[in-house]
Amino acid sequence: MEDILKNLPDMESGWVWLAGAGPGDPGLLSLLTLKGMQQADIIIYDALVSQKILDLIGRDKALEFAGKRGGKPSLKQADISERLVMHAKAGRKVLRLKAGDPFVFGRGGEEARYLVKSNIPFRVIPGITAGIGGLAYAGIPLTDRHTNSAVTFLTAHGEGGGLSKDINWDALAKSSPVIVVYMALSRIDLMCQQFLRSGRRPDEAIAIISKATTADQVVLETTLAHAAEDVASAKLTAPAMIVLGENVKLRAGLDWLGAMEGKILTADLSGIISQGEK
Repeated sequence: MEDILKNLPDMESGWVWLAGAGPGDPGLLSLLTLKGMQQADIIIYDALVSQKILDLIGRDKALEFAGKRGGKPSLKQADISERLVMHAKAGRKVLRLKAGDPFVFGRGGEEARYLVKSNIPFRVIPGITAGIGGLAYAGIPLTDRHTNSAVTFLTAHGEGGGLSKDINWDALAKSSPVIVVYMALSRIDLMCQQFLRSGRRPDEAIAIISKATTADQVVLETTLAHAAEDVASAKLTAPAMIVLGENVKLRAGLDWLGAMEGKILTADLSGIISQGEK
């Protein structure tokens, strides 16, 4: 392992690395992000970076908390970007550590543009986004030739506490067989009502994944019509995402974490796979 890390790029003074920490399980960290955590002088991290990942950071590292969690105290985005520039201009090796992937609903693009504007060299290190890693840990394939060959990612957060007005909800509901929604828990009632109004079936399969890839992960399977009520009854907590589509049904045979705890999986996909594909 040490030999592999030695052959990876080193952090340089005055540089900023925009790194993805993945969805929560420290085993999903990339080697390059891990090296950045070892070499950085200062690490500016978001609220959704898991504690187990933060525990890997040496005590000699300076840490700054940026917040960036819905409804919680956070630095303004402009202030975060300016702090990256300030530390880099002071000659420090700066690691900007974001949950998931920095370029997937993480505002990493905004920070990168600010670095370009400020003539600060930077590197982007991808991370496993929760919409991929979380589904895999839930035993739900993001795509499967028997259910879908396309998928749409979106965020539930719009301005003023509502849903995004930039999305054509009717077109989305009609065109996307599988929809993955980030930051969905606080708006799940609005989200489900919108999907129903836009033509999705009330009995369509939906899964809500809370605290994905961590030891506290909870997966709730239900239907679109009952999702908001069932989430409230189950008292699920953020961070959470939802996945809507026929691929959710495949979890009956692919819940590998459940199988490790004694769950019996089934290979019977009747009702999902057409007779011609069996």
